[in-house]
Amino acid sequence: MSLDLFETVIEFPDADAKQRYGNLVGLDDVKTRLIKQSRLLFNPLLLMEWSKKHYGKEINLLKQFGKRPPLFIFSGDVGTGKTSLAESFGDAVARQEKIGVTLYRLSLKARGSGTVGEMTKLISSAFGAILEAGKQIERRGKKIENALILMIDEADALAQSRELSQMHHEDRAGVNALIRGIDTISTEHLPILVVMCTNRLSSIDPAVKRRAAMVFDFVRPNDIQRQFIIEENFQDSNITKDEIHALSKATGPLEGRDYGYTYSDLMQRLFPNILIEFFPDNPINFQRVIEMAKENAPTPPFKEHAD
Repeated sequence: MSLDLFETVIEFPDADAKQRYGNLVGLDDVKTRLIKQSRLLFNPLLLMEWSKKHYGKEINLLKQFGKRPPLFIFSGDVGTGKTSLAESFGDAVARQEKIGVTLYRLSLKARGSGTVGEMTKLISSAFGAILEAGKQIERRGKKIENALILMIDEADALAQSRELSQMHHEDRAGVNALIRGIDTISTEHLPILVVMCTNRLSSIDPAVKRRAAMVFDFVRPNDIQRQFIIEENFQDSNITKDEIHALSKATGPLEGRDYGYTYSDLMQRLFPNILIEFFPDNPINFQRVIEMAKENAPTPPFKEHAD
C-alpha cells in the first residue's frame, strides 16, 4: 500500500490510543453506540448469535442491518472530541473483538493542488489502496482476523455538496469518486469502516449523508460533564466540591456569552495553563483558577454559512 496517501497509520491495540480514548470523558453515550455499531459491522456473527439466543433463528430484521453502508459521520463544533475519538476508538474495538484494527487517516494531499483531475485521482487511489488491503484480510470461517478504518477529517472539504452552483466540475468528480469508494466497500462486504469528521454537516453532499449508517452529534460539555471532567483531573489536588462546582460554572455560559468551554478548551488550554501558572513555587489555588477560567474566553462556536 502506498502510505504517502495517508497522514497517519495506527495499528490497534495501541497503548497511547487506549489512554487517549479513556481521556475522552463526557462522551459515554457516543462511545457506547459507536463501539457497538462498529463491532457489529466488523463481526456480523454477533447479531446472528443474539438472534438465535433470543428467537432460536436468524430473524429477517438481520438482513436490513447487513445492508447498512459502512459510513459514520462525526458532526459537531470545533474542539468537541470528533477527531480524538475517530483516531482512538479503533483500540476499544480491537480489544473487545480480539482482532487487529488499522486506522488510515486520509492525507490532506487528497485535496490536491488544483490540477484538473488530481483530487479525483488521489481519492480513487486512496480507496483503491484500502479496498486492496481489505481483500487481503484473513478469515476464520465468517470471523475476520483484522479490520480497517479510513478516517477523513474536515470531510466537508472533500465531500461538499454538488448542489452548490459555484462548485467546480473537478470537485464534483471528486465527490463522485468518494461515493463510488463507499459503495464498493459496501457491496463487497469488506471489513472496512469509513469515518468522516466535519463541523459543517450542512455542506456535506446529500448523497454522502444518505449513505451514513449513523451521524454522531458532538456538542460542548454541559454543567454535569464539566464537573466530571474537573473532578477527574483534580481529585488528588485538594479541590473541594464547592470549588468543582464554581469552576464548572466559570467554564460554562456566562453573562454576555451563551456558550461554554469545549473539551479541548479544558484539556488542552485551561488545564495545562493552570500548571504553568503555579509552577514551580506554589500549589494550585483554585480561587485563582476560577479567575483564570473567567479571564480566558473559550473557542467561539463555528458558524455554518452557505458557500
